[in-house]
Amino acid sequence: MKLNEINDNEGAIHSRKRVGRGIGSGKGKTGGRGVKGQKSRSGVAIKGFEGGQMPLYRRLPKRGFNNIFAKKLNIVSIARIEQAIEAGKLDAKSAISAESLKEAGVIRRVKDGVRLLSDGETKKKLTFDIAGASKAAIEKIEKAGGKVNLPVEKEKADA
Repeated sequence: MKLNEINDNEGAIHSRKRVGRGIGSGKGKTGGRGVKGQKSRSGVAIKGFEGGQMPLYRRLPKRGFNNIFAKKLNIVSIARIEQAIEAGKLDAKSAISAESLKEAGVIRRVKDGVRLLSDGETKKKLTFDIAGASKAAIEKIEKAGGKVNLPVEKEKADA
């Protein structure tokens, strides 16, 4: 078999229908659009129109809202960080930040920061420079001799 001998299976490619090219083609005159009316004209899109009935998107109630000021944080557990340290992807001696977690492959992309949750245990003395952490997570890190630096604490220190 040669590259120039390769071709598609029979019936895999359909030839394009030439619409509006005479009565003998079977798609002449109205071009398969029927007769008259809005849908027979060009430039018409009736998306979501239900023939005068109240459309679905208006029948359903509105619920909740989207807070545009909410921070989108990456959520990481202590167990996941411990796993990355054991695999040798994270250095336990240096400060763990959003950038170091991204490089280690713990998070895919840095959003507005990282929030640490308390799932799992750690015996290592870890230092974190992150956007947020749960109270339980901070307690576990400090119990192991580590430290969690949050941006709120930096602002208080500057004032």
